[in-house]
Amino acid sequence: MNEIIRKRKSIRKYDPAPLDAAALDAVRVQIGKLKPLYPDIKYSIEFTTKTNGILGVKAPHFLIFGSEEKEGSYENIGFIGQQLDLYFSANGLGACWLGAAKPGEKMESALPYVIALAFGKPAEPLHRELSVFKRKPISAISEGNDPRLEAARLAPSGVNMQNWYFIADSGKIHCYRKKPNPLAALMLGKMGCIDLGIAICHIATESGNFNFSKNPNAPQRKGCIYAGTVS
Repeated sequence: MNEIIRKRKSIRKYDPAPLDAAALDAVRVQIGKLKPLYPDIKYSIEFTTKTNGILGVKAPHFLIFGSEEKEGSYENIGFIGQQLDLYFSANGLGACWLGAAKPGEKMESALPYVIALAFGKPAEPLHRELSVFKRKPISAISEGNDPRLEAARLAPSGVNMQNWYFIADSGKIHCYRKKPNPLAALMLGKMGCIDLGIAICHIATESGNFNFSKNPNAPQRKGCIYAGTVS
């Protein structure tokens, strides 16, 4: 498994000092290399130093994600943003998804705001041992055998809900999100879709060749909403 997936963690304490221009330019270069899950969905990523929210994280930098609203847009943002999360972790920087945050200043993009990602130099240990992860057992989130499922299991999710399900079948992985109960739907909103995109990013990282599309022969899973199939 990818070394960074095995040890990444969400960082909530940061050195308040801003990154230098070279480090921020490197992030901009990385943004230019991102591969979307849905290439036809328009999205935006902007830098800011200020966000608002009841569960705010004090960090020197934030990335603000916007997207047009259409089927798959939130999964797309999760997929894109997690590539940056893994990039930060691999390059000595911390990052943390902020589902409850809002932009603290007017953004340039006219696309609707989706979510924010804090980042900067960590003021706590950047990585953790695999044994420290608190995750559901693989049998609770999947069926079938595919080594990439373990990478999906280790993905971060809103309040650690791990609200996804996968069915592995002959090299394919059918991806679902669990239908939330009314309380979870009220609390998490779009996070279930974003979280699934994050987990699919981990599967993509473990895949030599990656393709994601709707499969008309994908099995139905009671209590779940089908998103697409990795092949």
